[in-house]
Amino acid sequence: MEFSLPSLLADAAFSLSIIDKNGKPHYLHNDSTCGTWIGQKPDGSLVVGSTLNGCYVREENGSYVVTITLEEILRDEESRYHKKDLACPILPAMDAPSQSDCASVLQADRLQCGNDSVSRQLCEGLGCCFSQNALARRCYYGKKLTAYCTADNYMVVAISKDITMPSLILDSVKVLGVDSNSCTSLMVATTASFIGFQFPLSCGRANEAVDASMVYEYTFVATNRVITWQSASVTRDSTMRVTVSCSFLRTGIVPLQVEVFTLPPPLPVSTMGPLTLEMRIAEGVQYSSYYADEDYPILRVLRDPVHVEVRILQRTDPSLVLILNNCWATNSPEPTNFPQWPILSNSCPFAGDNINYLTELVPVTSSQGITFPTYYSRFIVSTFTFVDSNTQTALGGSVFFHCSASVCVPSASETCSVNCQRKSR
Repeated sequence: MEFSLPSLLADAAFSLSIIDKNGKPHYLHNDSTCGTWIGQKPDGSLVVGSTLNGCYVREENGSYVVTITLEEILRDEESRYHKKDLACPILPAMDAPSQSDCASVLQADRLQCGNDSVSRQLCEGLGCCFSQNALARRCYYGKKLTAYCTADNYMVVAISKDITMPSLILDSVKVLGVDSNSCTSLMVATTASFIGFQFPLSCGRANEAVDASMVYEYTFVATNRVITWQSASVTRDSTMRVTVSCSFLRTGIVPLQVEVFTLPPPLPVSTMGPLTLEMRIAEGVQYSSYYADEDYPILRVLRDPVHVEVRILQRTDPSLVLILNNCWATNSPEPTNFPQWPILSNSCPFAGDNINYLTELVPVTSSQGITFPTYYSRFIVSTFTFVDSNTQTALGGSVFFHCSASVCVPSASETCSVNCQRKSR
């Protein structure tokens, strides 16, 4: 703590004492052992300082308190005796960053947290890094976010570019409702890795809390840069939103707490892909076992049933619904080659097939022991073979199945349901 005394009368002597924890006075002078010092300003006023952990400092009612006495001896040998308790609030000390965080900040990128004469204890109490051997910027920010409010009603916030992934564009960071025009005391400092803000709490409006304390709240945001070309827009930047609030007693203006919380960026519109689907053939109508890769090609007699299943893999969102748009068969592995024969058309059995051998849709329910039944689509195909359209002879070879699919999320305008009603003939 530090305090000043106005210049005294030129023709008066004085004695300045400090009271210890036992009530005993001691002559106040420069004493590094007990953490006291005394000096004089050009205007004649005295400046007295004491470390918060000095010999004469005690803790009372959430403050560091020291008692000073001043005795004036005038020319007529009369004396005036003054006694004063001086207090500084005990602010919550924050944890210093880890050594790895501090070491990762390059010397050129350091944003100064305290002046170079500050002690390690005070620097780390502010949540900052301390480098004893550094010639400059010994006390510097190292955390991704550091925020505190001072006893003289200032808010201090330092933000690292690495608070988000990808890194923030630091020159896009601003504090809402505060700018250099409305708050002339706003100070903004930047390095390649950090941006820092310092401004009086009076730059904004306070709200009264239930406990009659006054709460000052400010929000820091980083906007993303959007690039537009024709009808498309893209961005490669992160967004950030940090709200810092300080609570003060209305009477003593003593800081109570500092609350910092970060809102994560909004969830992406779609989850990162690729979307993985699997088509497989079951060994029977129960769909309890499936052919392995080494079992193919599977031999079937014409009109024998083939139990086909398509499912979503590597997802756990219960709202997803698999929709088979179209399914078809070819006589080669390439899905776009001809000839092609429709199996499902617009999610329903192909109506142009022989009515006795239409593809059959198989319902899937949770009662079958399936966690996400909407992830599955099953159907049964009656075995056929391709023939030459001119000679009507079988082309031979294998038959390959293909499907085009989409994943649907139900909403007020989309039920994600398929209704296949066979038309009467």
